[in-house]
Amino acid sequence: MKALLVIDMVVDFINPDGALYIGPVAEKVVPRVKSRLEEYRSNGSPVIFVCDSHISDDVEFNLFPPHSVAGSGGDEIISELDPRPGERVIEKRRFSAFVGTDLDLTLRDKGIQEIELAGVVTNICILYTAAMARMYGYKVYVPVNAVASFDEEAHNFALKEMEKTLGVTMI
Repeated sequence: MKALLVIDMVVDFINPDGALYIGPVAEKVVPRVKSRLEEYRSNGSPVIFVCDSHISDDVEFNLFPPHSVAGSGGDEIISELDPRPGERVIEKRRFSAFVGTDLDLTLRDKGIQEIELAGVVTNICILYTAAMARMYGYKVYVPVNAVASFDEEAHNFALKEMEKTLGVTMI
């Protein structure tokens, strides 16, 4: 079974007023992620949202400005992609969706062996989630038009790294 993981499609990254807005690419990726989401929903396939949700003094803020602080509103999924009843939302504090979460247990409980990653940021949370997923033995797919980054060069590097080094299937 295959599941869609919608990664970090939260207000602070996607909204122009967000604390860590990724730029105009955010507006392009929203309808593409929505399309992937609608396809999974229409097929009755599992959808899991994974979202940054930091504590106020998170160590990640040594690398990036404060963002997606739990309860701030910036950590909320954008309204265009609102989860439906039964769709799981997993909060994370690290780049990989597997670190410090029950994502692996959730996937295994559902018998999921293949995952598709859509969302942001390609060279950070998408890349590190893909890397750990491969280490855990999942088959990983990335729709190249449904991921985005604030840095086009890093975005392209991450796509190539996922495909060539990690064996991720680009769709």
